[in-house]
Order: sequence, then C-alpha cells, then structure tokens
Amino acid sequence: MRITMLKSKLHRATVTDCDINYEGSISIDSALCDAAGLLPFEKVDIYNVNNGERFSTYVIYGSKGEICLNGAAARCVHRGDKIIIASFAEFEMHEVSGYKPKVVLLGEGNVRKQMPR
Repeated sequence: MRITMLKSKLHRATVTDCDINYEGSISIDSALCDAAGLLPFEKVDIYNVNNGERFSTYVIYGSKGEICLNGAAARCVHRGDKIIIASFAEFEMHEVSGYKPKVVLLGEGNVRKQMPR
C-alpha cells in the first residue's frame, strides 16, 4: 500500500506580487525552494491564510524574497496575504516510520525563522 505524505512546506510566506498576465505558476525565491526541497515545475498546493482559498499550481524559481502568484492563481491572493505552500509525495508504508517533512517557517520579508526545538 502507498500513502501520500507531506513532503515539504513553506509556512506563512508573504505574497510579494501577483501577475495575472504571466502564463501560470508561483515564483518562489530559489533559496527557499532549496531549503524546502521544491523543484522547478513541481506541483504545489497553496493555502491562503487570509481568505481560505485553496488551489494548486507549479513552482518556478524567483528572485530573493519573492513569492509571486502568476496567471489564474493571481486572482486567489493579494499582495501581503500569508500563504502556506505545500508539496506531497507518495511513500510505501514501510518508508513512513520516523519520516519527517521539510518545514520552513518564514517571517517578515520571507526570511527563514529558526525551527523551535
């Protein structure tokens, strides 16, 4: 049996821009993508903390501090909204024991916060 588990998450990212005219996707600071293990064109779910919208798109690398929703997804957020960006992966049951996803907590300016111990 396979099970879908959270692979990684950028928690409480701040939307820096919305570009309705771009082809689609979410532009994410490449350093944040590296920290969370997110790859270009990987599917992600977006949860808007401000308005409850939930939708999916794919990742493209952006500039430092950037979290920009593009295309149709730009209609689901506003600049300054807090969002959660989550990716998932499938695992065999024997792989989940002790498994922990990569979770990156973000503060002002989309800067990484230290994880509590």
